[in-house]
Amino acid sequence: QVQLVESGGGLVQSGDSLRLSCAASRRTFADYTIGWFRQAPGKERECIASTRDSGGISYYIDSLRGRFTISRDSARNTVNLQMDSLRPEDTAVYYCAARTGGYSNHEGAYNYWGQGTQVTVSS
Repeated sequence: QVQLVESGGGLVQSGDSLRLSCAASRRTFADYTIGWFRQAPGKERECIASTRDSGGISYYIDSLRGRFTISRDSARNTVNLQMDSLRPEDTAVYYCAARTGGYSNHEGAYNYWGQGTQVTVSS
């Protein structure tokens, strides 16, 4: 069982930055693929980035590449999502999720979810 807690959301202006954190309860966090998802009002939840310790490779959806950066702090059992140059269309609830398998951008593939953190970007 893995418990995930997101933090760092809030209300910001267009062009600002935010750093979201996902803290995990389990020491073997390193064995999990961690994904960041977001769900905007009226839209489906989408995977925007994922990372796994083995291989050291991270994946992003193309539309966010260069603005969002996912990073892992294994000593603190956290995965962070640095979001720069935020836009109003980035407004969404952001979730982190964990799965024991390899990379996937399908929410059904993830076994554990956090409660979500709201990010609101005003114009």
